[in-house]
Amino acid sequence: MKKKIGVLVMSYGTPKSLDDVEAYYTHIRRGNPPAPEQLKELKDRYEAIVGGVFPLRENTDRQVEGIQAELNAQNLPDAEFVCYQGLKHAHPFIEDGVRNMAADGITEAIGIVLAPHYSTMSVGSYIKRAKETAEEAGVKMSFVESYHLHPKLIEAFSKRVSAKLDAFVESGAPRDEVKVLFSAHSLPERILSIGDPYRDQLLETSEAVAAAAGVTNWQFTWQSAGRTAEPWLGPDVLDTMKELSEKEVRYMLVSPLGFVSDHLEVLYDLDIEAQEVAAELDVRLMRIDSLNTDPLYMQTIADCIVTECKKGALVHG
Repeated sequence: MKKKIGVLVMSYGTPKSLDDVEAYYTHIRRGNPPAPEQLKELKDRYEAIVGGVFPLRENTDRQVEGIQAELNAQNLPDAEFVCYQGLKHAHPFIEDGVRNMAADGITEAIGIVLAPHYSTMSVGSYIKRAKETAEEAGVKMSFVESYHLHPKLIEAFSKRVSAKLDAFVESGAPRDEVKVLFSAHSLPERILSIGDPYRDQLLETSEAVAAAAGVTNWQFTWQSAGRTAEPWLGPDVLDTMKELSEKEVRYMLVSPLGFVSDHLEVLYDLDIEAQEVAAELDVRLMRIDSLNTDPLYMQTIADCIVTECKKGALVHG
């Protein structure tokens, strides 16, 4: 009989419907309800994207299902994998996922976040919550902290960059005149003072993807910074676009390497907000397709989980 190994697949989370937005936003704000104008702005953003809030949650659900299918397709002789979802700011929360494992009798598990790059403020905080709950629930759990240079991840991103560059060429734009903007979610600048690896890992991924796609005309930028009093990492992608426009760059391809699925920071911040700025600047802006359930991404996650299992002797072979 195969041993059941739990896999806690963690992500930021999104509300299930517009009715859940207020509770979701309140949780992000550590229990402080948003002001009416803040709540309206967030709801308006969800309503502005195609399909509203619902596809965002479905994307994550499909990723978790795809990871479980990929893991069990490997037919390891001594293990069956069961995936559980754990969200940072929505149900089922990270703690719920761990407790659900324990309730199902699982005693050994691996945790992984649907974000390739490690930061103490992002992935580190997910792992902390999962680890504390696992200890309380009697689940032995280890974690994949980052996978930003996994060969299949680089291949998946580079194929997307190449495909969009081909689309630019087909529309008459010279390939070498397209500026590729690799981007990720900004974090407070203070992470740099503690030696956080987030920025360096993102640059390493950017360099690897650019090399694989044969791109030399690129730079890194940030997006979706929080609205707080402290400074966040920059420049922001909208400011970068304006600066490039002043240098007469007319073609731009944004490649959000810090995101692995279609959600608000992609479907609104890039597809709506950045496109509005592009129209004002009279520049052509495209973005790469998100990974979502791309087989290469599912294989990336599965590879990382199996490797971690072998390190801890949870599986053999």
